[in-house]
Formats: sequence, structure tokens, C-alpha cells
Amino acid sequence: MENFVQTETLPEKQLREGIYARLVHTEQMTVAHVLLVKGAILPVHAHIHEQVTNVIEGELEMTVDGHTRICRPGDVVLLPSNVPHGAVALTECRVIDVFQPVREDYRALG
Repeated sequence: MENFVQTETLPEKQLREGIYARLVHTEQMTVAHVLLVKGAILPVHAHIHEQVTNVIEGELEMTVDGHTRICRPGDVVLLPSNVPHGAVALTECRVIDVFQPVREDYRALG
């Protein structure tokens, strides 16, 4: 495993319409540097992974377990395993998502 990664050199993968990520995987976690275009929608869903979403740029409307909030740079959203959540990009957004355990579905994207 490489100890130093330059995210700009990683291939960009489309996760959903309007949602693109550059992915880093370790043995225990996945880190996703994500770009959401304005208007992109991540439907409410749940997964086994714990997730920490760090908002870097933009305004992201997040719904977690039925509660909705507009998140801005500096906001961190903590998502326990199997909690329903979704998002709408009110502006172009950049977030860093950290998942544990590894997102094998993301690793399979290549």
C-alpha cells in the first residue's frame, strides 16, 4: 500500500448522476473525496458502514434518520451503521466521506 497519495492522480468514478469520487482504500476503511454538482440527489439509503461526512465546500442538505439540516464547510456528519440518510447538493459541493469497514462496492469500481 502506498503511504502517500495525491488525490488529483486518482481516477474519478461516477457514484451516481452528478456525484463523482476519487477513492482511497486501506484494509479497514475507504476515504472518498467527493464532488457533487449543484442539484445532485443522493436518495435516502442505509448501509452497514459507519460513515463520517466532512463538508469542505458548498451547501449540502442532509437528511439523517428523518432530520434535515443544511451543512456548510466545517460541518461534520456522523452516521452510525444502518442509519437512513440522503442528501441534496444545494450548490456545487466537495465532501470527504470516510467509511468503515471498507466499501467493497466502491473498491469494485476499479
